[in-house]
Amino acid sequence: MNAIQHPSSAATPPAGDEPFEAVRSRLDNYLKSELVPLEKSLSIGYEDQFERSLIHGIWRRCRELGFYGAQLPRQLGGLGLTIEQHCLLKEDAAASGAILFPHVLGDWGGPSRIGSLVKYLTPEQKSHYLDPVVAGEKGICFAMTEPQSGSDAASIQTRAVRDGDHYIVNGHKHFITASTFADAAILMCVTDPDAGSQGISALFVDLNALGVRLDFDCIPMSCQFVDADIIFENVRVPVSHLIGEEGQGFRIAMNRINTNRLLHCPTMLGLARQAYEHALAYAQQRKQFGGAISRFQAIQHMLADMATNLYACEHMILATARAADAGQDVRTEASMCKLFVSERCFDIADKAVQIHGNVGVTHNHPVEFIFRRLRMYRVVTGTSEIQRNTIAKGILDK
Repeated sequence: MNAIQHPSSAATPPAGDEPFEAVRSRLDNYLKSELVPLEKSLSIGYEDQFERSLIHGIWRRCRELGFYGAQLPRQLGGLGLTIEQHCLLKEDAAASGAILFPHVLGDWGGPSRIGSLVKYLTPEQKSHYLDPVVAGEKGICFAMTEPQSGSDAASIQTRAVRDGDHYIVNGHKHFITASTFADAAILMCVTDPDAGSQGISALFVDLNALGVRLDFDCIPMSCQFVDADIIFENVRVPVSHLIGEEGQGFRIAMNRINTNRLLHCPTMLGLARQAYEHALAYAQQRKQFGGAISRFQAIQHMLADMATNLYACEHMILATARAADAGQDVRTEASMCKLFVSERCFDIADKAVQIHGNVGVTHNHPVEFIFRRLRMYRVVTGTSEIQRNTIAKGILDK
């Protein structure tokens, strides 16, 4: 049951020759008629470790259906979706109840990690890294965060020292999303320690290279095996793996992060919508004191607040996406979305747990898992405090 209607996207241009609503309908059918039944047949749980063969199979299937990397331009094999359309598909995927939904559009290890770098890539880099990722044949991750460098991205310590036709890389990357599914990393590293943020460069590093290893000591509160630390010990990386020019890495990273902050929001919203729908159904089915608990004003007020927050978050995201599609600088607005949506969606999950009572605090019940997952989003991709800094700077600069 869903008391909230999606905003109409009828005014949005179709993706290629297929109307966008048809793409959206096909995605819904795949998620509910194929992916969710597959997960149930395999008894897949939220905290399972997944075989690469399973993940690669989902990548290839979604590539066949046109979902995997759908946001990419058509010349790169995508559907040329607008940011607004991409947000709507991401929300739909997250709200579907599928456990493996982040793999459908390529968020975990797929085109979302590399698509924004197209303009910097050499033909060799495109054929060796971009094309296999877009085809669902290889995975990739974005490695910037370090144990002592989180919000202060310019303070990274991983070094790449030039040695002839190679760089020698040493360092430790922490909590790198999708590293468990990746064959290569887009590595942010220091090539000129005296140049500050202008001394940071970006390299492609193959994760099977000598001296590279993954460490799984830090498991997030979601207990999903998606993130890992990556250790680099005297790793030789060809100079031809440099992305763009030396010193461009920080700018490349910041350009990606600004859009990425917005694109995390529909995932949060989809998860919150799922929690709301569980709570709404439970409130109408759960009987106490001779009737459904939905008749109690305390429950009604929680549901009203949840529905209001969903409405506000969705329209805030789509308004920002439309501005980005129009070519506007949405750095401040993207941070506003990340701040507001992460906090309001967590509040929705919290109320869903409360409505479910003891059921809601049962380990791995959907609303309990969503509660844990959404709590993480107030930290990842920039904490709420960092978003407030960015917003304050934006409004004061104006």
